[in-house]
Order: sequence, then structure tokens, then C-alpha cells
Amino acid sequence: MSDLTFRPRGRYFEEFEAGQSVMTAGRTITESDIVSFAGLSGDYNQLHVDAVYAAGGEFGKRVAHGLLIVSITIGLIVQTGLMEGTVIAFRELDWKFSLPVMIGETIRAKVEFTEKKALPRLGGGSIFAKVSVLNQDDRVVQRGNVVLLVRSKPD
Repeated sequence: MSDLTFRPRGRYFEEFEAGQSVMTAGRTITESDIVSFAGLSGDYNQLHVDAVYAAGGEFGKRVAHGLLIVSITIGLIVQTGLMEGTVIAFRELDWKFSLPVMIGETIRAKVEFTEKKALPRLGGGSIFAKVSVLNQDDRVVQRGNVVLLVRSKPD
């Protein structure tokens, strides 16, 4: 038996500081993403799934679901490893949708940690972050604020 202690890859509450930021990797939105999300969510709005209908609309082609982009953004943030093994819960989301995201566009997220609040009775504290979702042209397509409950360092 080994005496090695498991140390999560993610940061503990105490390791986050206001002013820190990170840029995620990019992710290209595919037709498969949209079709899969429509199936999971039940949102078969024609703007998302009907190419002929969408061609006659405001955007001229199919648009990704806004909540699909939110979900992928959270996944990109998780993939940074900052929360791996240390996040306890996703607590709040305040979000704005600015521009459509089309099939073939690539998004990434800039995450700026703005504040933290210790919550010892919950085993950690809240981490507040401002998130900007950027497309391949560095235009903000979505933005918002998230609050995460992150575990404290063990004694």
C-alpha cells in the first residue's frame, strides 16, 4: 500500500484571488452538437434544426441554441482543470446572449475571477467569476457571471 495522498488537480478556495483570469481552449460548434442538444432538450425550434426555414430568417442559416453555448462554455471552463476535484457545486448563473453562434464557428471563454466569499459551514467558499464567450473573430457572443462553491484546503 502506498502512502501517497491524493491531491486534486483543481484549485482550492484559498488559491483563487480576485483579478486572476484564464482563457479556455477553443471549441468549434458542429451540426451534430445542435442536433444532439435538440434531442436532449426537446428544443426543436426551426431556427436550430430546419436549414430551409432558417435560410429565410434573420440570420440566413441555422443558429446554435443559446443554452448549448452556455453548456459548452461551462465544459470548456471545467477542462482548464481549475475545478477538477475541488468544485462542490455550481450555485448561480446570470447570463446575456449578444450574438448568434452558427455551425462552424469556434468559441472560447475568458474567465475573470472577481471576488470570493468564505463559507466554512459548507466546507469551502463561493468563487465569483465574470465570463466572456468569444467567437473566432474575438467578438463577445455571450457573457455573464457565475458563482461556484469550491472546497477549502484540507487541514
